[in-house]
Amino acid sequence: ATVAAPPQRIVSTSPSLTGILLAIDAPLAATASAMVGPLTDDKGFFTQWAATADQRGVEVLYPNLNFDIEALIVQEPDLVVASSVGGDSILPYLDQLRAQEVPVIVLDYANDGWEELAHSLGRATGHEADAARMTQDFARRAAEAKAGLSLPPGDVSIVSYNFSGTYSVGKPESPQARVLAALGFSVAGLPDEMRGEVSRSADFDFVSHENLPAAITGDSVFLLNGTEQTVREFSADPVLANLPAVREGRVYPLGPNSFRVDYYSGLQIIETVAPYFAK
Repeated sequence: ATVAAPPQRIVSTSPSLTGILLAIDAPLAATASAMVGPLTDDKGFFTQWAATADQRGVEVLYPNLNFDIEALIVQEPDLVVASSVGGDSILPYLDQLRAQEVPVIVLDYANDGWEELAHSLGRATGHEADAARMTQDFARRAAEAKAGLSLPPGDVSIVSYNFSGTYSVGKPESPQARVLAALGFSVAGLPDEMRGEVSRSADFDFVSHENLPAAITGDSVFLLNGTEQTVREFSADPVLANLPAVREGRVYPLGPNSFRVDYYSGLQIIETVAPYFAK
């Protein structure tokens, strides 16, 4: 979607896309906020971009992802940025929103990497040059980090461990895998013989706890939303005791903000991972 003139007042109904809007310098007035938790500040802004949002005076559109058309109308936006997937999807309310004759751009962050999303949002907001500059900056910083790394042998697996009671393995094309690939890692997905055990599949393939050891084929493991504490919990799990990565101490955190990758959290993943493999 392209608007006739570049929008001057954007609202985001998707916190997962807000970081990208901030990174391309789009004129963001307000964003929906998530449930307050370990990944957010006390307003429900994701911690990787909360400081930037505060500096720019971004307001809370509505809290806890509870869609509120009145709050949106009050903001008088000339563009609404929305998601078609995830907990912040507003698909059921699109007709209601379009009845207000406000331009809406709807994006799917599950299938597109943040770079593609940045270019889409750049086109929609007249900030193509900012989007290009930001993605080039990220690629440059990843390449600089990669040059200083000494990588371990073999493939790596990305694992979401006990996230709200679920267990899953990242796909090689997931946004997290793409950041690791930019650092030179080769990410292994779920082995083919495990396909029948998958209960749900998106960026990650979900399996049961007891099937997790067979699902992890990487010589090293990176933990989604991982910290040193998560690494200790994963490594102490008796079910995983025989994994080579556990036995050889090659389990690493991806950092607390690695759940949703954008420019800011992508840089934080690099900053978290790089020290473990410095030459």
